[in-house]
Amino acid sequence: MKTSAPLHAFSRLLGPLLVGFALFAQTPALAQTSDLVDRTALRVCADPANMPFSSKERTGYENKLADLLGEKLGLPVTYTWFPQATGFVRRTLRLRKCDVIMGFAQGHELVQNTNHYFRSTYVLLHRFDSDLKGVENLDDPRLAGKKIGVIAGTPPATVMALNGLMGDAKPFHLVVDRRVKSPAEDIVTEIADGTLDAGVLWGPMGGYYAKQNETAITVVPLTQETKGPRMSYRITMGLRPLEPDWKHQLNDFIKNNQAEIDKILVDFGVPLLDENDQLIKR
Repeated sequence: MKTSAPLHAFSRLLGPLLVGFALFAQTPALAQTSDLVDRTALRVCADPANMPFSSKERTGYENKLADLLGEKLGLPVTYTWFPQATGFVRRTLRLRKCDVIMGFAQGHELVQNTNHYFRSTYVLLHRFDSDLKGVENLDDPRLAGKKIGVIAGTPPATVMALNGLMGDAKPFHLVVDRRVKSPAEDIVTEIADGTLDAGVLWGPMGGYYAKQNETAITVVPLTQETKGPRMSYRITMGLRPLEPDWKHQLNDFIKNNQAEIDKILVDFGVPLLDENDQLIKR
């Protein structure tokens, strides 16, 4: 969805974004693969300035996931850095400069997806002391006339338009230079200082910046929308097509380490959903 969304949605907003990776035959703990991949390091494709997903300082949750994967594989983690915008996959994964993207929306045609390792959703944010307490979807009449921050071009912007909320909304740019601008962080800051009544963000971004802010911010998963595009997405790792051995290894990593993966995500404030759209509490 990961830009300002996964996706990462909004490329990253949805969440907020591919030949695999064979491992040392000499390393007993690792299975040799037939894929044409690097055998000396876990080579990751990532954005150098895209918190909470990744950063050149390796402080994002995808960096932490890569560290965990590298530890389990017994390999050092190296990076190819490139802004997650147009050309990201083409200039990194497809050129074989790296072998995995740590976060990519399921079903995206640019990559082969692993099994998903978490589900999340867009969220509504407002101050804890707001009169919006109890609002759970974007057609609630209490949102009428409220100034709501939203990333332009993302699924919730469409839902807001369908509910007549864009007239009073404050749109923020989807594609920005994250080295100097952070629309998601700006939305949360303006909610905290009262400039905005509320905001709608991809869950991993909204949850992270709400947790970082000194003001108490309520984060409401938007799992009950009845119109417009879907708001919840499965997030996978992305790799190149035709790499069955590497995909199998990554799927095994996800299956065998889900509890540790969940802990990393929860520590970053990511709202996790089960398959019934219920919030997973860890």
